[in-house]
Amino acid sequence: MIPFSVLDLAPVPAGADVSQAFRNSLSLAQHAEALGYHRFWLAEHHNMPGIASAATAVVIGHVAAGTKSIRVGSGGIMLPNHAPLMVAEQFGTLEALFPGRIDLGLGRAPGTDQRTARALRRNLDANGDSFPQDVVELQGWFQPAAPGQAVRAVPGAGLAVPIWLLGSSLFSAQLAGMLSLPFAFASHFAPDMLMQALATYREHFRPSDQLQKPYAMVAANVIAAESEEEAKRLFTSLQQQFVNLRRGTPGLLPPPIERIESYASGPELANVHRALARSYIGTPETVRAGLEGFLRETGADELLVTAQIHDHKARLRSFELVAGLREQLALAA
Repeated sequence: MIPFSVLDLAPVPAGADVSQAFRNSLSLAQHAEALGYHRFWLAEHHNMPGIASAATAVVIGHVAAGTKSIRVGSGGIMLPNHAPLMVAEQFGTLEALFPGRIDLGLGRAPGTDQRTARALRRNLDANGDSFPQDVVELQGWFQPAAPGQAVRAVPGAGLAVPIWLLGSSLFSAQLAGMLSLPFAFASHFAPDMLMQALATYREHFRPSDQLQKPYAMVAANVIAAESEEEAKRLFTSLQQQFVNLRRGTPGLLPPPIERIESYASGPELANVHRALARSYIGTPETVRAGLEGFLRETGADELLVTAQIHDHKARLRSFELVAGLREQLALAA
């Protein structure tokens, strides 16, 4: 049975605040754990009022402390914003606190706009060129310290923290293959190169002691409800959020509306539909059919489900309905 996992952007719904967003994230993680989801990942974003997980490692600790068995990690940490040693110390600390439950997914983008990237004050002119070297350096900090080693990650050295590479293009796909790392593709918002990236990853994969064969996870927006109309209505929150982002006016996660066509122009909607093409919205039957085709097409080893839903109860219900589809998908495989 293919594992289902959760990507939580720690959304801040309109009418709520960051504290409520963190309570909602923990509530969702506990719900996902009870439903048998495999992982719960949080993502690093900056200067986005509707996303509360900028201090990603801190939020991971909050979620891990409130759960018991589900793996918790980053989807991902934007490595250009951080010194590899600091990431190793942070995730070494998390692994020491929650042994065997921490994942470290790494991204190459800054996770923000250029002005905010400058405020983060790291690798401003590198344009991601140092990313492969930074990944290898980070891997090194998790190795057992050598005798006489002057600088070491404490905690971190000698701890087995699984590293993933994340991406929406061919660069990270090829690098993940060459470094024998599992790979997750951000098809929930940048689906254009999904199939080419998966082929590139598998083509360049080199077996190693840490991973014998390619392991690919694909992400999708999945919203399930009791009716098609309700699911589509819930989906308008994410659609509005994308329109606002493209307009340069990011804000809190808006409540749903009846017709997205009343909110955005034709060209805006065309851009949003393209970005959110890997979205499966509807009743459980509709979602099951969509996910069955998606997983067959990609040959993915794991599914990463994300759902930007304004109402927390509706969000919990959606993940509950989606969890019930795993066995059906396994039987259809």
